[in-house]
Amino acid sequence: MDNEVSMTPPAPTPARALATEAVHAGRDDLASLGLHAPPLDLSTTYPSYDSRAEAERIDAFATTGARPDGPPVYARLDNPTTGRFETALARLEGTDSAVAFASGMAALTAVLLARASMGLRHVVAVRPLYGCSDHLLGAGLLGTEVTWTDPAGIADAIRPDTGLVMVETPANPTLAEIDIRAVAHSCGSVPLLVDNTFATPVLQRPVEHGARIVLHSATKYLGGHGDVMGGVVACDEEFAATLRQVRFATGGVLHPLAGYLLLRGLSTLPVRVRAASASAAELSRRLTADPRIARVHYPEIGGAMVSFEVYGDPHAVIAGVRLITPAVSLGSVDSLIQHPASISHRIVDEGDRQAAGVGDRLLRMSVGLEDVEDLWADLCQALSDGPLPQARTAERSARPTAGQPVRP
Repeated sequence: MDNEVSMTPPAPTPARALATEAVHAGRDDLASLGLHAPPLDLSTTYPSYDSRAEAERIDAFATTGARPDGPPVYARLDNPTTGRFETALARLEGTDSAVAFASGMAALTAVLLARASMGLRHVVAVRPLYGCSDHLLGAGLLGTEVTWTDPAGIADAIRPDTGLVMVETPANPTLAEIDIRAVAHSCGSVPLLVDNTFATPVLQRPVEHGARIVLHSATKYLGGHGDVMGGVVACDEEFAATLRQVRFATGGVLHPLAGYLLLRGLSTLPVRVRAASASAAELSRRLTADPRIARVHYPEIGGAMVSFEVYGDPHAVIAGVRLITPAVSLGSVDSLIQHPASISHRIVDEGDRQAAGVGDRLLRMSVGLEDVEDLWADLCQALSDGPLPQARTAERSARPTAGQPVRP
């Protein structure tokens, strides 16, 4: 059904709880259409018998980047199913708009190209970031230049040609956290982009703390089932218009089936994140007390990600799990574990990686929806051959505690 949704933004709705928005955002018109489930529009093109009017609509898009009024024109320009997902994600993040892409990296690429098109090619960034984000910035593949700094150095690193400040919090894979409001203040007029993939809008909404651009690898928690790839940028409508123009020109569009699956994933996002976070907090508590673990990283904000450093061989742990899947990515209903130095952050220079806290003994675990006792049993047997250092108690008392206090 190609005509089931207007391509103009929906009328504002009364404020609703996040759990309610997750279920209903992007679907508000379904009852009036006589539908219950959102339709899936797989069309690549759409008929139009008025070529003059079509030319005017294409000219308007080229000028403004706004969604065309009326029926769709071409799938690379817009799609009704993808539009529903964009509407829903914008509501969850509290932004005017959202623009979806074929992957998280395609989304970040579009942001960098959009700022570079304004002559703003310099980026200030804080490590750690996701390894491919780090590589895209550092390699200068898009003609951008990056200055790496810590949060305290952001203001001094900004130049007249700085188009963006980028942070990820909690960060991949160390789960380091950044005070978004303080960083936003340091940015001045330069837009702050926060990669919110790990936290999701369930745990934090960066725009409420001063960020102007929110990035998600939608492949992760937004989809939530390990079967869809996508990326999305939530922002104000002015920047969204530019992103749509970049997306149309570069072709990094989200397939409508992916848009359909991501919209469906949003409906259970709060339930999934909260359930997995409870298990992750419990596993963090147990790992912290385990003599085979050197250090545990778990963010104060909570969440379903846990990272930990082992005394023994991390590769043996990867090879030893049976219930937990050793694989890249995260945010699925099933638990995943990986060795960042070997995979997700392998592309980052070793010195930079180590300096950012991504050591060779660090493991990153994405906790799913399995029973926590089964997950713990699997971790314990995978760790069974690890050493039990005699001095561990003294070492632990001398280092910072990991994350927030966790209730059993």
